[in-house]
Amino acid sequence: MFNRNKYKRCGTSSYEPAFQIYSIPKQCQQTMTTTTATTFDVSAACFRVPPSSSPRFSRNPCHTRFSVLNSLNPHRGRISVNVPPKFPNFRREVALKGDLEAVVPTSVPVRVAYELLLAGHRYLDVRTPEEFDEGHVPGAINIPYMFRVGSGMTKNSNFIREVSSHFRKDDEIIVGCQLGKRSIMAASDLLAAGFTGLTDIAGGFAAWTQNGLPTER
Repeated sequence: MFNRNKYKRCGTSSYEPAFQIYSIPKQCQQTMTTTTATTFDVSAACFRVPPSSSPRFSRNPCHTRFSVLNSLNPHRGRISVNVPPKFPNFRREVALKGDLEAVVPTSVPVRVAYELLLAGHRYLDVRTPEEFDEGHVPGAINIPYMFRVGSGMTKNSNFIREVSSHFRKDDEIIVGCQLGKRSIMAASDLLAAGFTGLTDIAGGFAAWTQNGLPTER
């Protein structure tokens, strides 16, 4: 429940929430919608916490976790965003129906990925062995996210275990596939498994070769 004694009413807020979850006051509910997740501008919030009563509030707009429960429909879940100030290793959390949250990894252009590779990031190629043998990024480690079976593809059930045998969970890892679809799924699974330093390549190996970046066989 909302504690009126703890909050001061105002038109704008000078402080941004850091790791706090709010119940929406009745006065604000008329402006809310019943979509999957409800968002609103912090600067237009109806209440603020004085700095003396909440030391966990931060003035730094570059490091904010903002999570809002939808009071109008609590079964819809919530939306939260965690954005540390350092690019590119941040995660976006997207609300789903119910209490689940999907974690979406950062995707960067291939030239940014190449700079990260030169800076010491390791490259995880999640394509099939056949695709990998036809050409790959120098020094890449091939752990297929899917295997080709007949005319279709089937998921590698040992993918997380195999990645864990080559990488630590805090390693800086670039994840790439052929076009960018498998890599985003693979990186999402790895994030859910506890890997923290993941960066997906937008466009995959096809974009890498189109930009004339180095390859080997």
